[in-house]
Formats: sequence, C-alpha cells, structure tokens
Amino acid sequence: MKKNYILLRGEKNLCLLNAYPYNTGHLMVAPLRHVGNVEELDKMEREEHLDMVIQAVKIIKTALSPQGFNLGVNLGRVAGAGVEGHLHTHIAPRWEGDTNYMPILSSTKVVSEALGETYARLKKALLSGQD
Repeated sequence: MKKNYILLRGEKNLCLLNAYPYNTGHLMVAPLRHVGNVEELDKMEREEHLDMVIQAVKIIKTALSPQGFNLGVNLGRVAGAGVEGHLHTHIAPRWEGDTNYMPILSSTKVVSEALGETYARLKKALLSGQD
C-alpha cells in the first residue's frame, strides 16, 4: 500500500506514515471507522488500536533505532487535531538533538529522509519481524 504509505491494516485500524512528519518515521494509527473521541471506540477497536501502536513502536525501533518516542492523541481542533472528528494516535520517534532552529524561524521542519525511503525501511523491518 505504498501509494498511501499504509504500513499495516487490521480489521478495525490502520497504521500509516504521517504525510507531514515531525521526524523521520513518524507514524499514525487510526480506526477505519470515522470516530472523533476515544470513548466512542468499541472494545475491539481499542484493543487493536493499542496493539498496532505497540507494533509500530517495535517496527520503528528495528528500522530506525530512535532513542525515545512521543506518543499522542489530539482530540478536537483546539488540541491540534488536523482531521477534526477522526481520532488517530501519533507515534513520533525521537533522537537526542533532533530539534533545531528551523521551526522557530521559518515554520519549517527538516526531515532527513523522503517518505518513500522511510516507508521501505519500515516495511522491511515489519516483514523481517514476521514469522
């Protein structure tokens, strides 16, 4: 599913690369059903969602060796939700010193790798971890 950078597809959720990443390897997990709030998720959606977040962290660790992660969900426009009314969890890998002056001076982020290249690295890590 490289066209849409979908890395994983479950029964209730999918995991894809963020088109506007904070860092290389920034993924998102989203329910397939249009849901805007965590309390609207059913039990199967919640369980698969968290399982997919955990799997995404493992894939990123294998492919990119980050030193840490930011995991987060923005609920509502005022909280920064880019797609209001559709819940998604961000998985952003972090490295020591990965912030720089570009966002402060010019509202620009420097990502060191093209999405297609990142997708290929993460997909390879995903496939190498399957039995």
